[in-house]
Amino acid sequence: MDTDIKKIEDLSLNAWPSHQMQMYDGWILRFSYFYTHRTNCAETVGISLLPLTEKIEYCERIYDRWKTPCIFKISPICDPALDGILEERGYRIEHTVDNMTADLLMPGTARMEDAESGSSALSEHGLTLRVEDRVSRDWVNGLFTLKHTKDPVHLRIVPSMYDAIPMDEIAVSVTDADGRIAGTGLGILDRNYIGIYAIHVREDLRRMGLARLICTTLLARGKLCGAEKAYLQCVTDNLPAKRLYRSLGFRKFYTCWFRVKDLKER
Repeated sequence: MDTDIKKIEDLSLNAWPSHQMQMYDGWILRFSYFYTHRTNCAETVGISLLPLTEKIEYCERIYDRWKTPCIFKISPICDPALDGILEERGYRIEHTVDNMTADLLMPGTARMEDAESGSSALSEHGLTLRVEDRVSRDWVNGLFTLKHTKDPVHLRIVPSMYDAIPMDEIAVSVTDADGRIAGTGLGILDRNYIGIYAIHVREDLRRMGLARLICTTLLARGKLCGAEKAYLQCVTDNLPAKRLYRSLGFRKFYTCWFRVKDLKER
């Protein structure tokens, strides 16, 4: 098992808790009413002893009970046979993400002056950058608006998921002249890493450099807090986002995908 990949996987679990979680023979089963793939899947966290088919059938029963699709996260730390068995059982690939990392100690990366220069350009557009050390309820509500989240269950449980993050945070938001949140970003500090999450910008304000500003602010603040490296997850076919992250020094480290089978298909 690649220890660096395992570390990133562990950091990701710490950074984004699920509404419910249970351990099962080296796997963790996560459930959050299907808010995201990551928080609603079975994924490998340690050594397994039971046969894969037995474990898959157990997970299917649990997710049937939770009344959500059964999802398995496939990463380089999984048993290599798992992906093929799931494909034979009719599980399709629904979501593929690239895990990217950056070295903040490299010259020219995560500079506070880059963040400050971007921030100074906001005023001409009537925008304000705000940095907090914890996610606020206004930040979460702004994220819901940016993501067009309307499911009443998600509106109820997701704030508690953010409240449950056990690590130090850097929460960035951009607000417009009316005080509405127009952009978000979240940094999770864990050991010598900062994880970059929740980068969203309102549709009418895109292509203005706000995502870059949010990211450079998070990276620079993270470096001031002692972070030496950064990681993030980006949907594989989101080419504009990947171009931005590469320009900030991120490079693809490994790829994960999710195998999904709906309730009615089982």
